Amino acid sequence: MIKAVYLFALFFCILISCQTEKNISKYPATVGDIEFDEKLDNPAFKKCNSEKLFTLQYYQGLKEFDYKGEKIAITEKLEKEKISSESKTNGYITVRFLVNCEGKTGLFRVRQMDADLKETIVNKELGERLLRFTQSLDGWIPKEIKGFKIGYYQYLTYKIENGKVSEVLP
Repeated sequence: MIKAVYLFALFFCILISCQTEKNISKYPATVGDIEFDEKLDNPAFKKCNSEKLFTLQYYQGLKEFDYKGEKIAITEKLEKEKISSESKTNGYITVRFLVNCEGKTGLFRVRQMDADLKETIVNKELGERLLRFTQSLDGWIPKEIKGFKIGYYQYLTYKIENGKVSEVLP
């Protein structure tokens, strides 16, 4: 009888631990991690050895840009593209993405806000054009900590005034 109770208790503990593991795995490793979405993301894009290394967030003391030519190179390329809209909208379009340990980008997400920073669609077409522009940037430099290259999250916020990009933030 005691052996049966012991086996039941052991089985019950194993069952509970399996359920707990399933619940934990549905959450990202770090707040703000972007999860792969088969409808949006390129399946060929790979994160950096995610089991052993973490991905830095932009709020973890990173300098603003690790891009060949810094922010000015992005601004100059944007000016050459002449991306604008005929509608005279104002607001912000943010493109957030992951730079992997090879300097390749993926997992792009777009958010739009009006001039009062309330989430809305400022201009769908302009947002799509700025997303494609951001995806075309190929000068991202991988981060390195103690000799290991790691991935990091980056974002670019485009300030829109009268349908034109007036500034690239941060």
